[in-house]
Amino acid sequence: MVDEDSMIIEQKKKQLLATIGKVVLEQRRKLKKGINKFSFEYDIGNGLLSRLENGTTDTKITTLWKLANAFGLEFSQFAKLIENQLPNNFNFYE
Repeated sequence: MVDEDSMIIEQKKKQLLATIGKVVLEQRRKLKKGINKFSFEYDIGNGLLSRLENGTTDTKITTLWKLANAFGLEFSQFAKLIENQLPNNFNFYE
């Protein structure tokens, strides 16, 4: 049996991954690059990139850092874009 706290954490994780995916997709589209070209140019697998954009996979911080750099952003700026699209005071453990 899954307890209520675990279900809430899983929902929050899905929300965070969907938001990351949305930001990644928006930033890639700003560069006007298709998924294949972008993934080739920045050495990020197109399957991984697709799953990230769809919010269906978690990833390493190193991949997120590479994405930030590919978008011409500092990692903190990239994280802020994500944070700004989440509800105020987003927290896994409320």
